[in-house]
Amino acid sequence: MSQFKSRPFVAPLQMFAAICLLSGVGCQGLKKSHHASQVSVVPPEVANMPRELAKTVMPDYIIEPPDILTIETVHAVPKSPYTLKVLDVLSVRVQGTLPEGPIGGGYPIEPGGVINLGAPYGVVSVSSMTVPQAQTAIEEHLKKYLKKPEVAVSLAELGASQRLVGQYLVGPDGTVTLGSYGSVSVVGMPLAQAKWTIEQHLSQFLEDPVISVNVHAFNSKVYYIVLQGAELGDAVYRFPITGNETVLDAISQINGLEQVSSKKMWIARPTSDLCDSQILPVDWHAVTECGSANTNFQLMPGDRLFVQEDHMVAFDNKLAKMFAPFERMMGFSLLSVGTATRFSGSVLKGGGNPRSVSGF
Repeated sequence: MSQFKSRPFVAPLQMFAAICLLSGVGCQGLKKSHHASQVSVVPPEVANMPRELAKTVMPDYIIEPPDILTIETVHAVPKSPYTLKVLDVLSVRVQGTLPEGPIGGGYPIEPGGVINLGAPYGVVSVSSMTVPQAQTAIEEHLKKYLKKPEVAVSLAELGASQRLVGQYLVGPDGTVTLGSYGSVSVVGMPLAQAKWTIEQHLSQFLEDPVISVNVHAFNSKVYYIVLQGAELGDAVYRFPITGNETVLDAISQINGLEQVSSKKMWIARPTSDLCDSQILPVDWHAVTECGSANTNFQLMPGDRLFVQEDHMVAFDNKLAKMFAPFERMMGFSLLSVGTATRFSGSVLKGGGNPRSVSGF
């Protein structure tokens, strides 16, 4: 009978012995066993995946919404006959002018379609004229003030609405809007093809246009970090791919792991098989503590870096969610009983608690 009664103490004694054993091993023993687990074993199917110290070059960037392109005209000469517009700049040079009123330099076409030649010549209307017509109009105007003016006019600069300089957003329909030149579709194209396509579109308005095209913001190629939330809701972060990110770079973007996160993580990489994906396990301890590059994989567009929750924290939160309604019910019941007792008949009559001698 005494043996039967002593059995419940066996488990606590075994636990106490295990604690003593671990404390006897000390930090060195734990450190050795811990670092022994840091030798990350890479599965054969992912052994050749790009990683830190062995990165790969991304394929040609394919333009998609909502990328932002930088477009600039290198050579832009309007097709003939070009009609002058407001904000265009004319180069006007005149010989035979008054000594106190020379004419020479760039003259912008002001609102109203006129250029101002200064005192005493005044303004000349040139809007919607070709350059030769504008030259004739200026010459006829100057004959009011000069005997034999010799006028030379050329287009020095296109108006701001006619120049292509700046950032252009690829819209949801896959096109970029080029101001007065209309829109052109560039979705699904690499940069070289987009450059050629835009130049072909501009050739309707310009003579042999030459432009430069670059990606200003890589918005369409991204990777995701998914932090399992331990029953509190998962967190998802979205970051653009620039071609050089690894797992460690990605975690640094969110300032490290959260308190509810474990050290178990992997990359889920989409494949052409709609029913399958590629899983790349990550040894977080090896990557951080030992500087191992074996599982510090290079991230690709569409990758999901999934960080698993701490199961103990998740279990604790689950219990808290389960018992929270009962705790509220018990609290409400106790509050109701206390309130009813305070406002009972004996208390209202001044008798206090009927079981208390002092009345309190």
